[in-house]
Amino acid sequence: MMGETVTRAQLSEAVYQEVGLSRNESSDLVELVLSELADALCRGEMVKLSSFGSFSVRQKGERMGRNPKTGEEVPIRPRRVLVFRPSHVLKDRINAAQTEV
Repeated sequence: MMGETVTRAQLSEAVYQEVGLSRNESSDLVELVLSELADALCRGEMVKLSSFGSFSVRQKGERMGRNPKTGEEVPIRPRRVLVFRPSHVLKDRINAAQTEV
């Protein structure tokens, strides 16, 4: 069961409806929050959102992979990857919503 994707515009509209800021202020606020999250992650910091989860960046080392089409082994360069760990509150909420459906 796949749901719809939540967009920046929908987040801005939700802020507009709930907080009462103007649409432009709501959009700016959403952009500011997302920008600050991205900047903190780029600096290598962990971002924790209470009752939601935590985001962190992890370093993956070089390894050998395989081209599935040709079977040829190719090196995969080291890189940084984004990791999200949901909080227990979010996990419980998701599981409770699933049982209601």
